[in-house]
Amino acid sequence: MGDNAAALHHLRTADAFLGILQGGELVRRTSKTGRPRPRQVSQKRAKRRSKRLPSDGPQRPHARRGLPYVRCLERRGPLAIWVVDGAYVRKNIDEEFSNFAHHYSIPEVRKNEIWIDEETDPDEQRFFVAHAVLERRLMQQGLDYDTARKRANAQERRMRVAAGDLKKVIRGKRLPDATRVHRELWKTLPNGVQVWFVKGRLVRSVYDVEFTEGGHEHVYEYIPRGEVWIDDDIHEDERGFVLFHELHERNLMRNGMDYDTAHEESSRLERHYRKHPDQLHEALAAEGWE
Repeated sequence: MGDNAAALHHLRTADAFLGILQGGELVRRTSKTGRPRPRQVSQKRAKRRSKRLPSDGPQRPHARRGLPYVRCLERRGPLAIWVVDGAYVRKNIDEEFSNFAHHYSIPEVRKNEIWIDEETDPDEQRFFVAHAVLERRLMQQGLDYDTARKRANAQERRMRVAAGDLKKVIRGKRLPDATRVHRELWKTLPNGVQVWFVKGRLVRSVYDVEFTEGGHEHVYEYIPRGEVWIDDDIHEDERGFVLFHELHERNLMRNGMDYDTAHEESSRLERHYRKHPDQLHEALAAEGWE
């Protein structure tokens, strides 16, 4: 898609997605064509998990820890913030993990810990830590996951606005320029679909604070038609699995399937291929990656 066509597409969909500053906060309007999946878990799983609050029993300290732990980023009283091997977590614990998690979003995380994916760019860690600390505290106080997540999202947006990221993509009162978040074209498929590595931090700061791993136009209305975006934070070893998820989900939704069903099916298959990587090449070919 050329620059003019991309700009025209954004103009036609401005009312659906344009982030506008209100009281210093970036407000994102809901798309009619789809909804973003939550950062840690799907909406259905989040509702189930928010009801399973942890016990207040003591936890045994561990002087030495294996995977998924990489290093302790910081401690805040009894709360430990750990950098973890996200690829290991997605393969062995929860395939929905990305960027960060705490016990109330992923029960396998210890009650007094927050996990930060080591793949995240260090310049975004402060956003994720602040979000996770607030979201965790609100859920400890009894708020449901969705309410806590929205309040933490608002705080994270304010931090990102203050960091000046908007100025890198928005010029004056013009709409955000999607080409400014492109980092590198990965491949153009035979059907014309372009797969781009994008600057994940800018996407989260300007378009959608919950963007993670990847996406396409059938879920995220700010992505131009005929494009699939892959977050540049993703480690090279995981790119193929995320790519499969996005291509498969996009193909299902293009053929009329709703987002929840397409996402669950794509997650199921992604989980399978993470455990059977020898089958990934053929699976990608079947989705048009030739």
